[in-house]
Amino acid sequence: MENVALLVLLESVLGTSHKTSRGNYSFKCPFCQHHKNKLEINVVTNEKSENPWHCWVCEAKGKTIRSLFKSVKVPTNKTSELNMIIVPGKKETNQHINAILLPKEFISLKHITKLDKVTTLEAKRATTFLKKRNITQEDIIKYNIGFCYDGPYKDRVIIPSYDENGSLNYFIARAFIDGMQKYKNPPTDAKSAIGLELYINWDAPIILVEGMFDALTIKRNVIPLFGKIIHEKLMKKLVRSSVNRIYIALDPDAIKNAFKYCEELMSYGKEVYLVEMNGKDANEIGIEMFLNTIEQTQPLNFQSLLTKKLQL
Repeated sequence: MENVALLVLLESVLGTSHKTSRGNYSFKCPFCQHHKNKLEINVVTNEKSENPWHCWVCEAKGKTIRSLFKSVKVPTNKTSELNMIIVPGKKETNQHINAILLPKEFISLKHITKLDKVTTLEAKRATTFLKKRNITQEDIIKYNIGFCYDGPYKDRVIIPSYDENGSLNYFIARAFIDGMQKYKNPPTDAKSAIGLELYINWDAPIILVEGMFDALTIKRNVIPLFGKIIHEKLMKKLVRSSVNRIYIALDPDAIKNAFKYCEELMSYGKEVYLVEMNGKDANEIGIEMFLNTIEQTQPLNFQSLLTKKLQL
């Protein structure tokens, strides 16, 4: 299966691509600068963690994206992002039972100027909605955000979530037209997936929030739960990982859930912070106020947790 996250990263470095065949995409070659897209890269990572690339003009070639990035001297942050997408030594089969797919009507919002006039108008409505939710163009590119002009997800922005190997594991579909049901979940049980897992550093402090827009507001090492429940898969990952500090920032109506998860994580020796935001969520208060809030939040102990339960 094509590694969508890898393709998004490659386009951010090499520019717009064109699909050719069998998982190959063509780009402008950074070596010979040919005016046509002559550099072909395979975005289907094989069992050796390789993505062969080859220029049909200058014959530049290699087996891995790392070798390509090293040759063209891409910025360090791009190499770091690549390291999260492709892990050395892992067999990346990208095969899933009941695999989740983006809607067939999905249109990326990265290059809306290339759409026809009618679709461009709809795309601008989608980007205006995202801007009001503090989602930037950089976010749109990084998270491969798009929309649907037609089909069952018509008039909705689509925000994908990718697993640690870059495979789609969930997406949210949020209406950008007033009067519609706000969210329409994909027909799958993948809600138990680890949200935005591709971007998570399991050695650094992690923030847990309810919604995707909360996560995109915070941006740094944050996992959306797609609800109020920490599913078993995520709980096991948190417990078994080397992460020590965990911030739980759920909505006020999920306070009992938050207490439960705080106590469970503390019992495994994790340093847990219960972030209270006076009835609002991260997307509402914005990144600066949220960071200010967590800076003032003290780690829980079993006595302080009991006190909060009694106050409730």
